[in-house]
Amino acid sequence: MSNSNKPLKPGTESPASGQYQEVGPRGGQPGREVTVPKGRPLPPTTKPNRGYTLVDPTKNKSGQG
Repeated sequence: MSNSNKPLKPGTESPASGQYQEVGPRGGQPGREVTVPKGRPLPPTTKPNRGYTLVDPTKNKSGQG
């Protein structure tokens, strides 16, 4: 998964473990990052119409998608 993909919606299962950054509807980055293990749902965003992109994958075997 790369940062060029569409943002993941809150509640979506994370495809890989790592740090996910909240992004606005036009791609802006408000600065909030969350750590989510693979297969867990992404948390709610701070405002409507936002999503998440993977910015720092976990560097162990469980983080490799």
